[in-house]
Amino acid sequence: MAENMFLFWGSGSIPCWKPMIVLEEKGFGGYKNKLITFSNKEQKGEDILRLNPRGQVPTFKDGDIVVNESNAICEYLECTYNDKGTQLIPTDKAKRARVLQRMHEAAANMQQKVVLDLLYYFFQTKEEDRKEEEVAKKVEAAKEELDRWEAYLGETKAFVAGPDFSMADVWFYPFIAQSVRMGLDLGKFPNMKAYYDKVTARPSVQKSSPPHWKEEPPKISPFKGRI
Repeated sequence: MAENMFLFWGSGSIPCWKPMIVLEEKGFGGYKNKLITFSNKEQKGEDILRLNPRGQVPTFKDGDIVVNESNAICEYLECTYNDKGTQLIPTDKAKRARVLQRMHEAAANMQQKVVLDLLYYFFQTKEEDRKEEEVAKKVEAAKEELDRWEAYLGETKAFVAGPDFSMADVWFYPFIAQSVRMGLDLGKFPNMKAYYDKVTARPSVQKSSPPHWKEEPPKISPFKGRI
């Protein structure tokens, strides 16, 4: 099956990383792929635009089927191949509800408060134009969100939706990994630290982690000394 799959992806992209984790968890390691370079705008290349008119990655093919949005790829793989590898969305109604809740909670809140509001502010705003009052508000909102997930992990003592690794972790963990790279001190979040260490050690994460993270230090560390 993996031989019929193809993924265009970019290193360090959370939207790309999520389906890559799913592919590994479902046992599809070895799928064909192409790593693109954002700095050269390779996501706007003809080979991608033929499949994805938005010129974005991830762009994914399974035979003749094309799926482009990150979350859609994740759900497509789980729904289509739910009998393969790790079951990422449970069949039990109560467990399924909890996983779906945490999936979309992470996608909405971690994406907005940690990535778009805080990290992107540092990426897109020159140092001389940053306002400390505005930074402080964004940091406080991000910390409140992280405190919420710290409490969830204190309840489960394992993964974000319960005792088993699930799609909720696929959608949540990359935000934490990126935050750690950007200077987040997990010593202040003991439940999250235990969780981070456990998920980081999973084979699916080891095989799909952004390769350039191992070779290049981050250009900025907005969390360092702030959270």
